[in-house]
Amino acid sequence: MLKTYDLQGQFKDVVKKFSSRKTEISKQVNDAVLDIIDNVAKNGDQALMKYCQQFDGFMIDDPRQFIVSKQEILDGVTSVGKDFIRILERTKEQLIDFHQHQVSQSWSIYKDNGVIMGQIARGLKNVALYVPGGTATYPSTVMMNAIPAQLAGVQNLMIITPVKADGKVNPAILAAAYVCGIDKIYKVGGAQGVAAVALGTHTVPKVDKIVGPGNIYVATAKKCCYGQVDIDMIAGPSEVLIIADEKANPAYIAADLMSQAEHDRLASALLVTTSKSLVEAVNLELEKQIQYLSRADIIQDSLENYGGAFIVDSIEEAFQVSNEFAPEHLEVLVDNPMNTLPLIHNAGSIFLGEYTPEPLGDYMSGTNHVLPTGGTAKFYSALGVYDFVKYSSYSYYPQNVLATFKDDVMTFAKKEGLDAHANSIAVRFKEETYEKE
Repeated sequence: MLKTYDLQGQFKDVVKKFSSRKTEISKQVNDAVLDIIDNVAKNGDQALMKYCQQFDGFMIDDPRQFIVSKQEILDGVTSVGKDFIRILERTKEQLIDFHQHQVSQSWSIYKDNGVIMGQIARGLKNVALYVPGGTATYPSTVMMNAIPAQLAGVQNLMIITPVKADGKVNPAILAAAYVCGIDKIYKVGGAQGVAAVALGTHTVPKVDKIVGPGNIYVATAKKCCYGQVDIDMIAGPSEVLIIADEKANPAYIAADLMSQAEHDRLASALLVTTSKSLVEAVNLELEKQIQYLSRADIIQDSLENYGGAFIVDSIEEAFQVSNEFAPEHLEVLVDNPMNTLPLIHNAGSIFLGEYTPEPLGDYMSGTNHVLPTGGTAKFYSALGVYDFVKYSSYSYYPQNVLATFKDDVMTFAKKEGLDAHANSIAVRFKEETYEKE
């Protein structure tokens, strides 16, 4: 089931195909989203009510019905049962344990000449978390976004999520929100939901940042609203790359490849190994295991179109291949996997050893599953506490110290042709501004 690619002749083509899997935004989608944003900007809650009925079948006659009540949240908690609440609590503990080390500190420098400089780190004030609704159920999305935001010190964290005609939010989402301490939840999604929190309406408050995944309309709306608000990233289809030596277990590899392939027909699952016989064994395992999986058709399409195997001469070469792909998820199934960390330069999240499968990271390892895709791990990082923090620098200079800088600053300003900059310095020392050349 895995095609074997030639490292010499086909490598660049496969990398290009891999990195171009993002769904293209058509003019039709872009125009529709812009119309929705414009309507929400002009008509606020009335536009939201119209779109919720049009797209979701959720009919309301009062915008206050967008707001999830405390009783609805408690009912959701009861509905999922105590054992699932226990699992959510355990996930929360794991996420806190990891992400608390990302918390930024303010700092100051005090120089002997009286100069003081520093940086202030503050959490964002208002953040909206988009959680897909309808048939999709992603309580893990709530946890992965909420925990780092809270550790960063975000003051107001809220959820927007679409609902069906019955107007009910999935109880698993409500339970995750409850465990994270989020009680502001709005029954609005799609491009209209993004527009609502980006612009603000009478009922839905404006935020400073929007995070969380969604369909092409949600992703386009986030992209269009970027600048008015911050966003996390525009994510593409999921992917995993597995580096394995000849001792790796083919059953584990096959299972892990399919765990990502089942996400989407555009998902990518790649194997890079030093062993041709391992590829053959993995293919046998794929054929055996896939027949028991409910999303076999999607897995089959994903593996045929965006799966594959590269056979390399050494493990070091395998990491060179991986670094070029810059995968969202990288599994390392070799002897002494910890020793390979210096070889890894580009990867969203790294899973070391045969008992650290990628699905552990999706839910409970403690690391974040909001990750860069499509090769963007070359310059993007996993979502973290730092994504919810803004930094302000400050400085204090006494008069006698500024006097030692004044001529150089004025000369610098002169080189850039900025008279007022130079004048700002000159007036403090009762000097005339420089003469223009």
